[in-house]
Amino acid sequence: MLDQDMTRKIAAGQGFIAALDQSGGSTPKALKGYGIEDGAWANDEEMFALIHQMRTRIITSPVFTGEKVIGAILFERTMDGLADGKPVPQVLAERGVVPFIKIDKGLEDEANGVQMMKPMPELDALLARAKALGVYGTKERSVVNLANREGIAAIVKQQFAVGQQVLAAGLMPILEPEVNIKSPERAGADQILLEEILKALDALPGDRQVMLKLSLPETAGLFDPLVDHPRVLRVVALSGGFSRSEACVELAKNRGIIASFSRALLNDLRHQMTDAEFDASLGQAIDEIHAASTVKS
Repeated sequence: MLDQDMTRKIAAGQGFIAALDQSGGSTPKALKGYGIEDGAWANDEEMFALIHQMRTRIITSPVFTGEKVIGAILFERTMDGLADGKPVPQVLAERGVVPFIKIDKGLEDEANGVQMMKPMPELDALLARAKALGVYGTKERSVVNLANREGIAAIVKQQFAVGQQVLAAGLMPILEPEVNIKSPERAGADQILLEEILKALDALPGDRQVMLKLSLPETAGLFDPLVDHPRVLRVVALSGGFSRSEACVELAKNRGIIASFSRALLNDLRHQMTDAEFDASLGQAIDEIHAASTVKS
């Protein structure tokens, strides 16, 4: 059973979802962006300790509250860690921020213009642990590089199959079939993805709902049918390589879609900042992304 207060917050909250879910492969890049160079850790444990310190600093900042940040997507190690001596999901919930967990284990090699998710043999155990920690939902990412109908149909089928497994565990799935914004066939990929998702939504049993995390479409408003679909709790957008200013401009053109940004949220934060500087920089980013999520052009 989904937490109904969290469901209402995600369905109608005037804010956005922060993506704090960089995993092992992207962690060094995230740390370098934060001002910590490669030689600062001797092994993976030290590296993950540093990224946890960064995420804890974000989560416990006085500007990171449910007033504008309605949800946060966590990496598994962050979910299992502590902030201020408490489990991270509990700290988020106490601040009015709904916790989610990234569940995918990375991408397969490209085939038919797409990259499917790798197998997740331990998913049921992860879902049970997340549920016990008070996590509300999950997020899973695959990538569309070309406007290949067969490949996109396969990605959507896989996303919805995993989504059903998540729903069965009592959690809300965010399905993320990302269209590469640098694709030479981006507009065509957007259109095929829309069509395949609509078919899958119409086939969902009963009154089940999912969330969708999508690249901002080349044609503004293309995903309106997904925003309005009764089987969709909320549509959120990734920044996908856009700068924060670019992503916010594109986001504001799309009715009913809110942000779920990672790099575009965190780009200006540095390890060396004083707490006052850090909070001011994070607060400015939150304000810009919140405005683009709630005030549409």
